[in-house]
Amino acid sequence: MKTARRRAREFAVQALYQAALNQSSAAEVTQNIRESSDFAKADEPLFTAIFFGAHANQRDYMQQIRPLLDRDENDLSPIERAVLLMACHELAAMPETPYPVIINEAIEVTKTFGGTDGHKFVNGILDKLAVQLRPNDPKRN
Repeated sequence: MKTARRRAREFAVQALYQAALNQSSAAEVTQNIRESSDFAKADEPLFTAIFFGAHANQRDYMQQIRPLLDRDENDLSPIERAVLLMACHELAAMPETPYPVIINEAIEVTKTFGGTDGHKFVNGILDKLAVQLRPNDPKRN
C-alpha cells in the first residue's frame, strides 16, 4: 500500500512531467493533478512544496545535476528528469527528510513511471548529488 507521502511524490513527478511536455503553467498543472480521483490520498502540503519548489528552481537544479550525468541532458527521459528535479529539491530544501529516504522514494517512483533500468541511473546520480548537497549529514559519517 502506498503512503500519502509516496503518492505526493508521484503526483509531483507527474506534475513536473506535464509542465515540461505541455509547456503549461504551474497553476494549470496543479489544477489538473488535484482533479485526479486519487489525489485525496496524497500528502497535499508535501506535493505543493515539492512541485512548486522543483518547478521554480529547475534551472538551478539542472545546473547541479548536469555535471553528474553520463549523457547529454537532452537525452534524459522526461520521467528521469522530473524525478531528479523532485529529489534535488528535497535534498536541497527539505533537510528534515533523511537523504536515504529521498533517494529510496525517487528510486521507487522511477520504477513506477520510468523505463526498465531508469531507477539504477537515478540512484547513481542521486548518490553523488546527496554528497554535494548534504556533505555534513550525520548519516554519511
